[in-house]
Amino acid sequence: MPKVTPEYIEQKKQMIVDAAYNVCLKKPVDTVTISDVIAETGMSMGAIYRYYNGLDEILADMVKKVRMDYGAYERIKSLMNEADGSFEENVYRIYDVMADVMEEHLMDIQKINFDFGVMAINNPERMKRIMSEVKGQGNLERIGADLLPKMVEGARKQGYQMKCSPEEMLLYLSSSTTGIEKLCILSSCYGTGIPGTEVKPRQLFRTLAKSVILLFGGNVDE
Repeated sequence: MPKVTPEYIEQKKQMIVDAAYNVCLKKPVDTVTISDVIAETGMSMGAIYRYYNGLDEILADMVKKVRMDYGAYERIKSLMNEADGSFEENVYRIYDVMADVMEEHLMDIQKINFDFGVMAINNPERMKRIMSEVKGQGNLERIGADLLPKMVEGARKQGYQMKCSPEEMLLYLSSSTTGIEKLCILSSCYGTGIPGTEVKPRQLFRTLAKSVILLFGGNVDE
């Protein structure tokens, strides 16, 4: 019997995770079953269980894949390292990147992230089990942790006085970004949202950028 290499095992696991990802694009994550993944891979149940103990273990690896593919953190980190404009210009650039990434991934990664959020509300214990297999922070957590101190520094350099505490600002940024994601997903993926309103991620993030600038004590001329 030929020796099974670590590379072969990793390749098979990646194929299974990719299959689960494809299924999750077609239906809500919390309705996906192991049978769905089996059908997508074309493998037998026994073959799947050689590599994973169950669906939630597959979903945990899918979360890792989604985090790596999303790329918002790396793009914003690169932008901040090169930022040479005013505080206001840099804030607009940051949220333009957020809009770019959301538009690129609205129908795939953003949809899956939203579905995981729904699962966390409806089945918190299951979501906790899945996330226990995932190490490190997500894109939004990493952006908040790294970005906020640089924004505070940039505002102070221009003599601005924040209208709230850094802790309050972090909560505001997190909840606002999550709210934009929710509204865009409901509108684009599920056909719901605000009736009669066209939802545009770039427009929403531009409004958020303006509010952030004002909360930092900056100026909005538009």
